[in-house]
Formats: sequence, structure tokens, C-alpha cells
Amino acid sequence: MCGIVGVVANREVGEILLEGLRRLEYRGYDSAGIAMLNHEGKLQRTRRQGKVSELSNACLKNRPTGRSGIAHTRWATHGEPSESNAHPHASGGLAVVHNGIIENHEPLREALTKKGYEFYSSTDTEVIAHLLHHELKTTSSLREAMNRVLEQLEGAYAVAVIDEDNPGSIMAARLGSPLVVGIGIGENYIASDPQALRPVTDRFIFLEEGELVEITATEVTIFGHDKALIESRAVTLDKRHDATDKGGFRHYMQKEIFEQPNAIERTLAGRLSDKRVLTHAFGVAAESVFKEVATVQIVACGSSYYTGLVAKYWFEEYAGIPCHVEIASEFRYRKTVVLPKTLLVTISQSGETADTLAALRDAKDKNYIASLCLCNVPNSSLVRESDLALMLEAGTEICVASTKAFTNQLVDLLLLVGAIGQYNGLDDVGHRELVEALKTLPDVVRSTLKLDQQIRLIAEKFVGKNHALFLGRGSHYPIALEGALKLKEISYIHAEGYPAGELKHGPLALVDDDMPVVTVAPGDALIEKLKSNLEEVRARGAELIVFADEFVTMRDADRVTVLKVPSCPALISPIVYTIPVQLLAYHVAVSKGTDVDQPRNLAKSVTVE
Repeated sequence: MCGIVGVVANREVGEILLEGLRRLEYRGYDSAGIAMLNHEGKLQRTRRQGKVSELSNACLKNRPTGRSGIAHTRWATHGEPSESNAHPHASGGLAVVHNGIIENHEPLREALTKKGYEFYSSTDTEVIAHLLHHELKTTSSLREAMNRVLEQLEGAYAVAVIDEDNPGSIMAARLGSPLVVGIGIGENYIASDPQALRPVTDRFIFLEEGELVEITATEVTIFGHDKALIESRAVTLDKRHDATDKGGFRHYMQKEIFEQPNAIERTLAGRLSDKRVLTHAFGVAAESVFKEVATVQIVACGSSYYTGLVAKYWFEEYAGIPCHVEIASEFRYRKTVVLPKTLLVTISQSGETADTLAALRDAKDKNYIASLCLCNVPNSSLVRESDLALMLEAGTEICVASTKAFTNQLVDLLLLVGAIGQYNGLDDVGHRELVEALKTLPDVVRSTLKLDQQIRLIAEKFVGKNHALFLGRGSHYPIALEGALKLKEISYIHAEGYPAGELKHGPLALVDDDMPVVTVAPGDALIEKLKSNLEEVRARGAELIVFADEFVTMRDADRVTVLKVPSCPALISPIVYTIPVQLLAYHVAVSKGTDVDQPRNLAKSVTVE
């Protein structure tokens, strides 16, 4: 949710820190800051409200110097976006950056105030700085002081510290928020995401829960582990195309929408034979687990939750097994009954979504047959802590609003339906049809993307509107929900998704000539019922936009715009119809002039509740 970068080197580190922040800006962009120990060993700190560019401009005027430092880009959780609330926070000669939430910050703040500490921010993070300063009064060991402080904290954190009295090193720790160590030559790094450090290293150690690490220019020390074990944990990440390059597109979202055919091909690669889904793609234990699965429980948040809703239709229609889908933030806080032989499936682009991760951890004490995650980050907490994992292979997604990760989640869920279904209600003919449909998907998506300019013209109908309604039926109802979410996320137009059959149960009261109504209309068994629902809308004078299968007999009329979508097998149509609603949201946002890639109040990776 926020971004951390830290470097200790035998050279100037200011530009490394700033470039790391630029690469992490998708995680938070309310404010940014940098703290370094200069060549005299004194702490220097620069912070600015707004995006990283504001901080970069400030550093041009008063360039920080030094060979060790920490930096942070913030998405506000405690305290409004402001320079005083920006990280790093300082106390005496030390500075701290922090991701996560300290749940007991208020009593800690009260106790520190009584001890004479003055607070300059309304953040929970400043508590950590003052606690450390207080503990260092009774010990010269930063490690010992860190341990004492961490014992007092309740909540989730990734934290990094520099201190004038401990020059040449950074101390860091994690509990509930991701943190990695980057390994260089004559320099070492820490970051909340490897993406921040890809220009300077491809070797990383992914810290485990509760670990405390110290880095210097030449050493990495994870306390509690010997050097050989630390070295054995280093992994080398592949050198893919740099996702921070927009490649000629105006926005990352636009680029990522058009990357979807290739992203789908990557997630299918090596996972299909001519006739079936290859179960071993889910892990060596997958076959023995899938043979026993009698029901599936999906837990996710946001767009990932909507992919689970689509999968519910698939599992029950094609695999013949019950599937339950719940929002992670609700699921983790209620008493649940686990049916025998239930597979827990968690879905998260980042693998660090706090509620989804907590739901997985809570499930360890329950009677699930196994846990499986669908994730885009191979070394994330969700992947490491699940029994089985399937990587989305979507590539780095920069835009806050998910596009290619969403479609790849749907693809991988359909792979899971095939893998589990072969041991249940999916016969050989059905399995082969599923495989053949998936193999056609990349080309169908490419054809659908050709509707881009037509959708751009349709988007102009939304300028000046304040509300919109999205309708769908069956497995396309969740796509209507996703379309509404995309529109509200990036254009700030209030939008709702509804099952088309529910219009008369309330939403129809809102429909008038000032509310655009968007409908997903594939040529499935429900199309005639959907047409009747649309007549209800049309009769109330609404502007009706219909994304319809090319063979559906619907045409443009007064206040009705019909855009024909390439025909495709019913199995994959929810994935295909995702493309038009993504493009619509994108072009509406561009027309309104909103910040497409970094919408207000939102961040890419939701690592706190």
C-alpha cells in the first residue's frame, strides 16, 4: 500500500532511492520523503506532499548526499496527506519508514507524550521513531532497541531505520507487510517490492514473518540465521521487459489492457495438452488433492472477488461441485462451517492483500483439505504460505485498476475448473471443449480490442453524468459488477452493477434519461429474458449501451447503441466481455481528465485492513 526503499553503498545513493520511489509510486502517492546520513554522519531529511515528482524537484534544489538512506512513498491510513505526515519520521538522530498499521499507536503515543516526546504528525509511524529513540537511551545496540520496540507493537509492519549513532547500516523488520532484501556488489538494499530495485539488482531475499535484518554495504545479517542459510535463500528474478515503460501508450492502464492477449498466452503456456488441463501445473501435490475435492471455497477482495463469482458458475455448471465465494474482509471475521473435503482458494494480484492473507492464516486451524492461491507475485506471502499455487503470469501491473491480472485470474480459475472437474462432473468431451475454448481466447481478445475506437466514441455519452447502471445475467452478472467498479474507480462516476432480472426489485426507480445503462449481452440461453429487461430500461428513457454477441438480433435505435462483440464459446465469454467494460471505463476517465493510473484515495496493493 505504501512503498519503502533503502540502500547502503560505497557510492552516492540519492538517485537510487528516488528511482526506487518512482517505481513504487503505484503503491502510494499521497506524499513521499527521503532521509540520508550525509558524509558528516548527520541525518538530512526531505519530504513533500503529492507525487514523487514533487520530492524529486525538491531534491534538485537541495540535493541530499550520502552513502546510506531510506525513502518512502505514502498512501494515507493515519493522518491526512501532508508534508508533516510524510515519511520518514524522525526522533533525534534516527529516521524511520513504515508500511502497515500499528493498532495500539494511541496508548503508545500517550505514554511517550508523558515521557516528554513531542509529536509533529498524526501518523502511527512516528510512535515507532520515538519508541526507538527512547529505547536507545538504555542500550547502544540498535538491534536490541529494535527488538524491544517490536515487542511493543501490535498490528502489521514493514519498518526500516537509519541512525546517526549506527552509521553504515540499515535495520529493518517485517510482520504482516512485505519486505525484501536486494543483494548487490559493494551495496545492499531493502524494499517493499523487488520492482523498486530492478535497475540495480536481480538477486533478492524475501524476508519471512517476524524476521529482523541488518544490511551494510558488504553484509546482510538476518538475525537467527547463519550466513550459509542466508545465502541459500537468495533468488534471481528473470529479466523481463521493463513494466515501467509505457511503450508508446498514453497510460499504463491502456497499455495493460492491450497486453491482455499476450498475458493470457503466458498463463496458458505449459498448462494445456491437446485435450486436457495439466494438473501438475498447480504443484506436485495437486493431483492427489484435486481427486479428493468435494467443494470449493473462494476468498478474495475487490476485482478478485468478482472473478470468484464467475468461477462459481463454472464450477457448478461444468465441474459439478458446489462453490462458495466470500469477500475476505467479511469471511475472516465470522464463524464459518467448513464442509468435508473443501479446497480453500485465495486470489490476489499482489499476494499481500491483508484480508485475503489473514483469511488464509485463519484457515490453517480449520478442516480444509488444502489451500491454493492464484497470484501474480511468485515470492509473495500468499504463495509461500499456501499448499498449492498457480502464478497468473500477467507481468507487472502498474495501474491501480486491475485489467490483465483480472482476466488472467479468470483464465486460471477456468484452468482450475478443468483440473478439478475431470475428477467430478466434467467428462472427456467437456474437458476437451474447455481446452479448445481457452486456446482460442487470445485471438478472440485481440479481435475484441479492435472495438477500442468505437468504445471511445461511446464514452463521450458519459461526460457530465453522475451515475451509471451496469446489467448482466448469469456468469456475466459479475462482469457487470466489474464494469461498474472500473468506472467508479477511475472516472469517479457513481456506478452500480445489478443482475438484469432484479431491475423491478428496486434499481428501476433510479433509471431516467440522465442515467446511462450498460448491458453485457452474450448470445446465451438467457438472451431473450435479457432483451425483455432492456425494454423495461428503454421505456424509462435511459441511454442504453449494449455490448452484444455479433449474432444477437439487436440493432441501434433511438437512445440505444449496440456494439457487436466477436462471437465466442460460452465458457470464455465472461472473459471476452470484460474487455469492452475495461475500455469503456478507460475512455470515460480520459474524457473527464481524471488520473487514470493513480485514482484518488486508492492504492495498488492493499496490505492493511
